Amino acid sequence: MIKMILFDLDGTLLPMDQEIFTKKYFKRLAAKLAPYGYEPQKLIDSIWAGTAAMVKNDGSCTNEEAFWKFFSKAYGAQVIEDKPLFEEYYRVEFQEVAKDCGFNPKAGETVKALKSSFRVALATNPLFPDVATRSRIRWAGLEPEDFETYTTYENCHYCKPNPDYYRELLKRLDCRPEECLMVGNDVEEDMIAETLGMKVFLLTDCMINKKNRDIAAYPNGGFDELLEYINSKIP
Repeated sequence: MIKMILFDLDGTLLPMDQEIFTKKYFKRLAAKLAPYGYEPQKLIDSIWAGTAAMVKNDGSCTNEEAFWKFFSKAYGAQVIEDKPLFEEYYRVEFQEVAKDCGFNPKAGETVKALKSSFRVALATNPLFPDVATRSRIRWAGLEPEDFETYTTYENCHYCKPNPDYYRELLKRLDCRPEECLMVGNDVEEDMIAETLGMKVFLLTDCMINKKNRDIAAYPNGGFDELLEYINSKIP
């Protein structure tokens, strides 16, 4: 019996073109930090490399620690002193990135409707700090409190598509894989939850399918189809 529904965020509850979002995100961050000696291209390259370090995290530290450990190699002690600038960026300039995301009222409506019958958690790839994740949740028309938990780079030791990301989350939720439904838009990062024994649903509105896999292998569609699937297939 399904007790827990896990939702991805970017491209799932928060509709977006990932390429446009990333471009605008970096543009505003580079503008914020340039006056403090951060050359834009080096900054962007270093953030991508730090992100790769998080994706490769083996669980020996949090994703936050993995990112800043790598990032500080590129900039030395300066970056630790300037960390509050990054935090300020997420509180202020990052909010403008909301303009580059879409909005689907059905996302919030669906989550709130399902909460009456299921436990609900947010399983977003933990590459962002808490402050940024809370903002992105609100951009989707929801509140952090709508979820039993949500994943950030501070509270996770793995990233998608590593199955250990899901194992860690399940342990936190005290939930077995067969009791969960994972809803996401990324064929590789979200549907891999099926290998652990979870049920999955591929939301196709902003689908990412880098390896061109046959999506017929997964229940799929928009929010209407998701609710129909839950009502007809899940006891």
